Amino acid sequence: MQSIRLCRHTFPAFRRARFRSYTSGSTIPPLPPPESWRDTFNSTMASSKDRVQVKSPETARRVVNSFLADSLPAGEGKIIIEAFPGPGALSRALLELPKSQVKKLIILEDNEEFLKWLKPLEEADPRVKVVPYSGYEWDTYTFLQDAGLLSDVVSVPWESGLHPQLHFISHLQHTIKGEQLIAQLFRCIPERSWLYKYGRIPMSFVLSDWVWQRISAPPPLARRCKLTVIAEAVASFRLTLDPESLLPYDDHFHPPTPKSPSDRRPETRRPGYPLVAMNIIPYEDQIIQIGNLDKWDYCLRRLFVLKSTSLKRAISSLAPGAITLLKVLTDPNIPPHQHVDTNKTIRQLTVADWALILRAFSNWPFAPEDLMISDAFSRQNAVRVVI
Repeated sequence: MQSIRLCRHTFPAFRRARFRSYTSGSTIPPLPPPESWRDTFNSTMASSKDRVQVKSPETARRVVNSFLADSLPAGEGKIIIEAFPGPGALSRALLELPKSQVKKLIILEDNEEFLKWLKPLEEADPRVKVVPYSGYEWDTYTFLQDAGLLSDVVSVPWESGLHPQLHFISHLQHTIKGEQLIAQLFRCIPERSWLYKYGRIPMSFVLSDWVWQRISAPPPLARRCKLTVIAEAVASFRLTLDPESLLPYDDHFHPPTPKSPSDRRPETRRPGYPLVAMNIIPYEDQIIQIGNLDKWDYCLRRLFVLKSTSLKRAISSLAPGAITLLKVLTDPNIPPHQHVDTNKTIRQLTVADWALILRAFSNWPFAPEDLMISDAFSRQNAVRVVI
């Protein structure tokens, strides 16, 4: 496999986590030593080969501290939902923190091999509840409510700041499903659906650097996409650790980098591709208003098909007659800051540009009424599955 270099980004100053130091006197059931994971965990199984996890205990502690640094708990500590934990390196790092910081840990995992290493945590620490369901399925979160596992989560008004209790943490699958999952969770923010009905909860991910590049790509980079625009519109996001500190990959993560070039998956979805740690904090003021997400999806999907084309040439793809929207976007009678440069290509447009385009589209009396989303999954699956 070719050596892989991280794409360079401009990073904000990384915050020093303010937690107690960890000790080796823990009663938490341990995981096998990192050097034995290759033999202990079968990464060739279909259910495991796309599941990349932190394996180093020290790395897990650094990742956990960096995740929680943006939202220090107040009062009784955090209620954390952890999805796709694998055998539980991050889970164990979370449980090494005192109850004043982590009040409850709800672990979502449906892989039988990993459950063998997670169930003992439930027996060893009363804060833990292991739920043998996938964090990908919408029904899993309905079960958490029905089972009373979220009964102690308070609803916090959106304008009252970051939620002081609830926090979602996950490894992101190395598949298209993983990319679709994080895209859908961003989309839940403006609608205040999923866990966001409780307020502005933070999300934290260990994910591929490739997905991070797509989320954070500024105009006019080629990797800028629909995901980028939605993410920029609804939340602030940042890397919580210097990516160089998570290299080389094999010192920190499992499965190991394959020695054989026979893997036909794209390089960005194979074990060995660099991973990063990221926090997502929803904005208080949302550009995408409740009920308008379908319009944003429709316009983004239609226009990003022509991402290298100027807006003035691409806008007719929205619907017959949509070229008339150009007059609204360049109207000399409106303030200059409300104009859109229609010579920009689609991937050069900023979130402010998109907001003006959507305002014009929403006010257009001939806008299409059928805005059905069908680019990633059927309408039936959209009801049943998070993505």
